[in-house]
Amino acid sequence: MTLRREAFLAHVEERGEYGTAAEAERVARVVLALLGAHLVGAVRAQLAARLPEGFALILLNPLQSAEPLSAERFVRATAAWIEGATEQTATWDVSAVLSTVADTAGEDLMRQILLQLPAGYDLLFGRSQPT
Repeated sequence: MTLRREAFLAHVEERGEYGTAAEAERVARVVLALLGAHLVGAVRAQLAARLPEGFALILLNPLQSAEPLSAERFVRATAAWIEGATEQTATWDVSAVLSTVADTAGEDLMRQILLQLPAGYDLLFGRSQPT
């Protein structure tokens, strides 16, 4: 099931405690662009199919990543792309977006996503169990 754009942003806005939907959207765009660089094939396509169209396109046309980033480096990269962000605020931003993505993806797809990512991403998605 595809989540509507407004609903997706409302979840991110609530979890990130942002003041506006525009702020939530800015964070979501950066995090999804970075995430898209780490996912390949059917897993990326299946996740894109569950995201609102504009965000699906961002996931499918990602920022290029030479190598998979560790969860820690993913947060640092997010901080570098968000104006005024620190590693602490970026951790918050990443978790707000990725926990919403996890809820949208569902358990089966989340297992496949986490298999494509380096260890440590489960916590960023709000999942505490190791895969």
